[in-house]
Amino acid sequence: MMVTTGSKRKLLRTPFSYLEGKIGFGCGALRLAAVAAVAASVAIVVGGGVVRVTGSGLGCPDWPTCANGSLSPTPEMGIHAVVEFVNRLLTSVVCVVVGALIVVARLQREPRPQITRWAWAQFWVVVLNAAIGGLTVLARLNPFLVAAHFLAATLLLAAAAVTWDIANRPHHDEIHPAIADGTEQRRLAWVLVTATTALMIVGTAVTGAGPHAGDSSDVQRMPFDWATMTWIHAVLAGAVVVTVANIWRSSSPGTGLRVRTTWMLLVLTTQMGVGFAQSVTQLPNILVVVHMLVAALVFIGAIRVFLETSPNSQPRRRQTASRHL
Repeated sequence: MMVTTGSKRKLLRTPFSYLEGKIGFGCGALRLAAVAAVAASVAIVVGGGVVRVTGSGLGCPDWPTCANGSLSPTPEMGIHAVVEFVNRLLTSVVCVVVGALIVVARLQREPRPQITRWAWAQFWVVVLNAAIGGLTVLARLNPFLVAAHFLAATLLLAAAAVTWDIANRPHHDEIHPAIADGTEQRRLAWVLVTATTALMIVGTAVTGAGPHAGDSSDVQRMPFDWATMTWIHAVLAGAVVVTVANIWRSSSPGTGLRVRTTWMLLVLTTQMGVGFAQSVTQLPNILVVVHMLVAALVFIGAIRVFLETSPNSQPRRRQTASRHL
């Protein structure tokens, strides 16, 4: 007996296809879900920073359980186990937030398939980061795995920032980053994303060679000279500032690009102030956490500046305006 295409579709029905037509979310719910995913991705970075500076990386010495087959810490395990366990719970919170984003994106009254794909990308990056986190514990905080754990969190930041950006665009303005318009701003935006990514990678080397090992015991460190890596990190930060300033200067007042570069310059200025305070106060724990928070905001800012220079932003608005002349 032959099975028709319509029959195949019925056999392959999913919960989403069942709910289509019964539940429909608007753009407001989509934007709220997208910004919640951005906040959750930033929280993952900050939570990792708290674990590191409190020396709680092996507070739960096993994975996926905490210790001795128990998912949660026992009172006698102390505060370090609590800090590490709360950080693990945060991953579950991120999964819930990203899951809600997937549902809201998939059940839009007007389909937004690009946002749905980016929402699923966030989910799989969370899974990847959880797996790397488990390997990090099992490897007793190997500094290179710790760095990979942070960089996977950075991937989540990027995916969340892209999703948020698309969610705030009209449906017909979805992004096609592969298209390049060859403008100076676009080239500078590529430099900005590259330099910011390098800044984040070198930042993991600074941390991996520095004094905050993530645990109160003797933990292996990266075999780099900490002072040298710090200077490289500072030079890259200077390159990021110069690049953003050049994009700001080339943008027109009142445009989205001017607004985004202005905010990024403010965030970079804050980060430089935090970095200077760290250098003269012997890296106090609170400033390390603040530094990681602002670093996450810098990376999100770089992604948003890059997206604002895409051909789907200002050039499209100019084309729309010309049709009305």
